Amino acid sequence: MNKYSIKNISGWGCTNLKICRIYTTTNYLDLHNKYEVLENCETIITRGLGRSYGDAAVNGGEGVIVMTGLNRMLSFNSQTLELECEAGVCLGEILNHFAPRGYFLPVVPGTKFVTVGGAIANDIHGKNHHRDGTFSNYVNHMRILMANGDVVECSPSDNNDLFWSTVGGIGLTGIILTARIQLIRIPSAYMEVDYQYCGDLDEILAMMTATDKNYAYSVAWVDCLARGKHLGRGILMQGNHAIPGKLPDKLRTMPFKAKSHTINLPVQFPNWALNSWSVKVFNSLYSTLNRMKSREYEPYEAFFFPLDSIQNWNRMYGKQGFGQYQATFPYENVDGLVKLFEKLSQSRRASFLAVLKSFGSSGNGLLSYPFPGFTLALDLPNRDNLSGFMRSLDAILLDYGGRIYTAKDFSTDAATFAVMYPRFDEFLALKEQFDPENRFSSSMSRRLGLTPALKGDK
Repeated sequence: MNKYSIKNISGWGCTNLKICRIYTTTNYLDLHNKYEVLENCETIITRGLGRSYGDAAVNGGEGVIVMTGLNRMLSFNSQTLELECEAGVCLGEILNHFAPRGYFLPVVPGTKFVTVGGAIANDIHGKNHHRDGTFSNYVNHMRILMANGDVVECSPSDNNDLFWSTVGGIGLTGIILTARIQLIRIPSAYMEVDYQYCGDLDEILAMMTATDKNYAYSVAWVDCLARGKHLGRGILMQGNHAIPGKLPDKLRTMPFKAKSHTINLPVQFPNWALNSWSVKVFNSLYSTLNRMKSREYEPYEAFFFPLDSIQNWNRMYGKQGFGQYQATFPYENVDGLVKLFEKLSQSRRASFLAVLKSFGSSGNGLLSYPFPGFTLALDLPNRDNLSGFMRSLDAILLDYGGRIYTAKDFSTDAATFAVMYPRFDEFLALKEQFDPENRFSSSMSRRLGLTPALKGDK
C-alpha cells in the first residue's frame, strides 16, 4: 500500500477540491502496513464511495485510503439474520443480493452507493428514523485497526467507548475493518406508498405528526421556492414494505429484478443550467404530477433511491458544484424551521432537491447527528457566496437549538459545531486516548476543530 497516486478530490458536492495522496487496498495485511503510508504523509483518512457531500473523506495534502477493495461479504446467519462483511461492501450490493430473498437493511440513506464503513462512520439515518433510529442501532460488532497498529474488537457492550466514538466519528478513531450488522425480514421487495399533497409547511408538519406512526417510512418533497401562503408546500410520501397479496397482478407474478442505471450524465452542465427559473418549472411539474397520485406500488429502489438511476447526477450543478445543507430543529422549536424556509425563499436560491423528515430518538454515538425534531436537507448550487449563506443558516440553527450533519457539511466553523454537538468535548477526550498523535485526520476534522490544523490547511 506504499504506492500511491496524486489526485484532486472532493466530496459528492464537487466543492473545495484538494490534492491528496490516494492509496488503495484489497486486504488486511496491506492495511496493517499503513505506517508505510505515514512515511509520505502526516495523517490519513479512509474513504469509501465518496458520497459524503463535503470534506469528511478528503485530506488536503495528506493521505486518503480508499476502502472499496475490502468488499467481501463474509457470512450470513439465516436464523439470527446477522451479516458479517468487510467495511468496503456497498449497501447496494447487500440489497441486490438479499432483498429478492426477503431480507433488507434496517436503515438506508437516500443512496445505495454507500459503504458499510461509511454508514457507520456517519451513523446514517433513513426515512424510518422516527421508528427505527440510526444505522448503528443494528451494528452488533466491529473490528477496528487502531493508530498503534492493534486490531481491537468492540460492540455496544464491549469496548463500548471505542464503539460509540467510532459511530458517527467520521473515521477519526481508527479504520473499520469488518462489521456484523443485523438485517430484517420483509414480505416483498416492493413498497406500498401513499402520496399526499400539502399546500404549505404547516399542513406537511401536521400531517407528519398525525400519520407517521402508521408508516415505517416517511419523507416529504418540499418546494423551497414557494412563497407567501404556499411557503413550504410539498408532497408527503409515506410507505411500508408491500404484502405480496396486495400487489397488482403484474408485480405479483413477475420475478423481482433490481433496477440498473437508466441515465448517465457524461459531462457537467453549464453553471447557469440550474437557476431559480428552471427549478421553479421543475417544482411546478413535480407538484402537479405527484399531487394526482394516491397509493402506488413500486420497487424499493424507486422509493428509497430515486436519484441513483441517474449516474453522476451531481454533474448537473456544473463545475462549481453544490452544497447540501441538512438542518434539524427540535420539535418544540419549529419556528426555527419556518425562519429557515423564509430565508431560503427570500434568497431565491434554487434547491433542486429539498426533503423533510421527522426524527425519533437521539443516536447513541458521541457525534451521531439525529435527535427528536424535523430535519430538512437542501441541495444548493455553489454560487453567490454559498458558504456565507450557509453560515447565516447556521446562525438560525444556533438560535433555535438546531444542528448540521457532518456527512453533508462543507462550511460550518469549529465554534459553531462545538455548540451544536453537546458531546464534543467527550469525543475529543476519547480521540486523544485512541489516537494521541492524530494519525487519523481530514480536511473536515481540522475545519471543525476535531483535530489540529496542519501547515498546508487554508
